[in-house]
Amino acid sequence: MSGLSILGVPLPADDGTGSLSLDAGKRVAIIDIGSNSVRFVVYEKLARTAFSVHNEKSICCIGKSVAATGMLYKEGCDLALAALRRYRQLAGKLNVGTRVAVATAAARDAVNGAEFVRAAERAWGAPIRILTGEEEARLAGEGVLSGIPDADGVVGDLGGGSLDMVRVRLGRTGKAVSLPFGPLRLLDLSKGDIDKARKLVDGEFEKNAGFWPVGENTFYVVGGIWRALARVDMLRENYPLHVLQHYVIPAGRAVELCALLSRQGRKSMELLSVVSKRRAELLPFGAVVLHSVLMASNFREVAVCAAGVREGLIYERLPFDERVKDPLIDFAINENVRQSRAPSLAHEMFGWSAPMFADENAAQRRLRQAAFLFCDIGWRRHPDYRAAGSYTEVLNLPFGGATHAERTFLATAVFHRYAGDTEVPAHLDVSGLIGNDDVWRALRIGLVARLAFDLSASASGELGHYKLKATPSKITLEVPLKREAVADDTVQRRLGLLAGAMRREAEIRVG
Repeated sequence: MSGLSILGVPLPADDGTGSLSLDAGKRVAIIDIGSNSVRFVVYEKLARTAFSVHNEKSICCIGKSVAATGMLYKEGCDLALAALRRYRQLAGKLNVGTRVAVATAAARDAVNGAEFVRAAERAWGAPIRILTGEEEARLAGEGVLSGIPDADGVVGDLGGGSLDMVRVRLGRTGKAVSLPFGPLRLLDLSKGDIDKARKLVDGEFEKNAGFWPVGENTFYVVGGIWRALARVDMLRENYPLHVLQHYVIPAGRAVELCALLSRQGRKSMELLSVVSKRRAELLPFGAVVLHSVLMASNFREVAVCAAGVREGLIYERLPFDERVKDPLIDFAINENVRQSRAPSLAHEMFGWSAPMFADENAAQRRLRQAAFLFCDIGWRRHPDYRAAGSYTEVLNLPFGGATHAERTFLATAVFHRYAGDTEVPAHLDVSGLIGNDDVWRALRIGLVARLAFDLSASASGELGHYKLKATPSKITLEVPLKREAVADDTVQRRLGLLAGAMRREAEIRVG
């Protein structure tokens, strides 16, 4: 595939893995040709926090007829090639430096899969790697680990044509297996008969009974159909936070939901209001697959992961020093640089405030660090909406490395940074996801940040002139004599609120 060019610009040679040589400082385009859709994502650069600057997909269904005929769906292939020609043009306009393209189940299983991929390479203008089922599973596992580094269990990536699963533990992927029953394939093989589809799935699981790890752990679900199922669960549970990343469903509840959705009764049809029409047709078959997984294994819960193969393609290429970064802290550092008036102030606050949190453990310290990094996120907002707007923004930021409880904690801390000890408005409040101790700790973090911003006037290098100390009865702020004027009424009120939240008296010492 050497000698290729896009818009007349020569491209580097294939590196042997179906991708082009990577330039860590330039934009990276990922093409993912699945059984159901062709996805095009452009990332800002190759990094631990890979922000997407463009993301679109084309529903082509090239795998629609593979199970019945052995051939790719012709109309779908035509749509896919047209999409790839469009993406080729966009990649040039978006100044992409690196192009990585893969094709999955439909292309590897169809008789004419290789022929289609050759045509797709001409349309896209770069090599396309046909993934094996095990490679697809491993990449999905890498994607999950990029967002949930301590994942322990099995990752299941349900595409249109296959279920690809891999064990994950201690930051590594392990044994992998690929099973031929994605919803699109099941719909084709069963002719829409859900009971026949269930028998096909159960038969495959009987052949792979030895795959499941011993012990109760987590099944991490990847793929649009299972994300749609999670949205239905959110609706049923009246769940207050509509973020799919790391949304957890207890196994028993997931089994009951799958049984309901697979039957498509009146109640389940009402629940499908949160699912697109395209997903709704395939959702019962995705529910059958998940039901069989849970009945064949001993998982205690199902956890949704928004990252998958595409993110895995980025993550597996990162140098070691990038891979080992904490995804939450790395995201927060980047967001702090992007949004804060003085990014170094967040780091200063973290050290300066330590006496107020002498009782914290490592996990709490990590969240305090992230909270301070987010604390200047709302300064451009109208003053009347800074607290509520920042709260909602932090709740919904696309970071990994945090549970929903931790996400809620961070948003609550940032809310109090702007609102003081005012309660979160009832129509926004999701504090039921955290306990009272965390509500109180988030309040303390917010009030410390509020005091720090007033003392420093949001400028770097100022906090070091003041010392914040805690005794069993007092919270003391030490102010140098020549800076006495800084300790005005506002600073006194801020210190008083912090001391009150800690059930202590406030004192300012000048000298």
